[in-house]
Amino acid sequence: MKTTNNTVLITGGTAGIGLELAKQFNANGNNVIITGRDAARLQNAVDQLPGVTGIVSDVTRAADVDQLVARLQAEFPRLNVVINNAGRAFVHDLAQADGTYEKAAEEIATNYLSIIRLNEKLLPILRQQAEAAIVDVSSIVAYTPNHIIATYSATKAALHSYTVSLRHALAKNSRVKVFELMPPLVNTEFSSEIGGGEHGIPPSVVAEELLKAFENNDYEVRVGNTAYIYELSRKSPDEAFAVLNPA
Repeated sequence: MKTTNNTVLITGGTAGIGLELAKQFNANGNNVIITGRDAARLQNAVDQLPGVTGIVSDVTRAADVDQLVARLQAEFPRLNVVINNAGRAFVHDLAQADGTYEKAAEEIATNYLSIIRLNEKLLPILRQQAEAAIVDVSSIVAYTPNHIIATYSATKAALHSYTVSLRHALAKNSRVKVFELMPPLVNTEFSSEIGGGEHGIPPSVVAEELLKAFENNDYEVRVGNTAYIYELSRKSPDEAFAVLNPA
């Protein structure tokens, strides 16, 4: 997959991993579009990224997605890379009596169902390109859950399963490549909200690893200690769980 002269959509591009992806793809000579729910945060991100287009859009709202797709069709007909980065997570104790369902519903709407919808609506555009890619941003917890973000972990496991199947399906009759970007803990505002973010790797490392994966067509991008947890989860699921859930 080429790393330059692409037209790239990044959802959740106002901060953290999404913002860093936008910076690096923009610096590499790509036409970058970012989305975010909050207009002020989006404008702040665009101000840091000369040449990048910002579109206010909530991936969980059907009307917003339809408007986004229509604008992309009209203004960016060469769109050939979609990076599904928008995410939602809650720290929550499953032993508590209330709140689990509501939190899980919001997480699954953002982290899983919205990605399926956007991919489905943008595939007709992607299929028209000589080379195209979908990148689903999952997580280390797609392999082994963390109990303090249990329902978030479950959405990422679901996303991993869907992404594997989507890759297989599109390989049969299209030029659309499907990547899965799996970061460990990353030092972002998103991670600080769920705890321990200051101990994570820089988001720039995640973006660099995706660009390398594009160059080599490495479809499962296990960043940092995600690769270790992946191997450990295959050999000893209990040990992998203990690493991500220390006593």
